[in-house]
Amino acid sequence: MDAFSELADGYKWLILGMALAIGEIFVPGVLLIWFSAAAVIVGLATLLFGFGIATQLAFATVISLATVTLGRMWYRKHKVASEDPLLNNRGARMIGRTVTVVEPVSETGGRAKVGDSVWPARGAAMAAGDTGRIIAVEDGVLVLQALD
Repeated sequence: MDAFSELADGYKWLILGMALAIGEIFVPGVLLIWFSAAAVIVGLATLLFGFGIATQLAFATVISLATVTLGRMWYRKHKVASEDPLLNNRGARMIGRTVTVVEPVSETGGRAKVGDSVWPARGAAMAAGDTGRIIAVEDGVLVLQALD
């Protein structure tokens, strides 16, 4: 038999908890740490009370749900400030940019060039070749303001 299979179940849970904590370093997001905490709690409880395997698995399920729920509650109360809050909001990142109208723009439609792509646009009446400023992005449509 190998050394791992001879370990008490509580120590196996503690090893799993440490492995999950280390895994948290390599996985984006904050999820594994809550399962790690649950595994450590189950490991300690198993060492103290000598739970059987069925009780260990049931306890692990309950404690995992509890730690994940507590973690979510904590993150809702303590928002993590981002260096770039608009990182994944492409439309919001474009507000304020100057664009060139490709197809005449009116309140009902038109198209404008942003960088190397062309986007649907609407706003003040502008002819092709005019320059406008993006003041909003609504459902993937640029809302333009004419520049004088």
